[in-house]
Amino acid sequence: MGAKTKYYIVAAEALPEIYIKVVEAKRRLQTGEADTVGEATRQVGISRSAFYKYKDAVQPFNNMKVGRIITFYAMLKDNPGVLSSVLSIFAGSGANILTINQSIPTNGCAAVTISAETSDMQISLEELVSTAAGADGVIRFEILAG
Repeated sequence: MGAKTKYYIVAAEALPEIYIKVVEAKRRLQTGEADTVGEATRQVGISRSAFYKYKDAVQPFNNMKVGRIITFYAMLKDNPGVLSSVLSIFAGSGANILTINQSIPTNGCAAVTISAETSDMQISLEELVSTAAGADGVIRFEILAG
């Protein structure tokens, strides 16, 4: 059985400088400030081999959930307009809804999953979850996957 990868959140100030430079090189490639890995690594002062060694192992924390597809789970009361108000929160956040799946309501509640692209959100993921969880008729709202 293979070992499962573990992840840690570490303050940038505690990281060896090489990790910070790899993240900066990746940013320059993504934004077009550098056209090639060689150019990006020269700009930040690291070798290409160091970049390739660490490029998949380090990324900024905010990029771990932004720009990805996140699936949310909600338990909603079976009242008119509840799902619409949750979807309005998504629209106001700038998230792009990709799929919506709702179960047939039973006992006055319906389970809903919503998958959304979060790269253009103008609010934090935590704020989206908090706002949706506090909406009228929402019994439960949380991140399911992503």
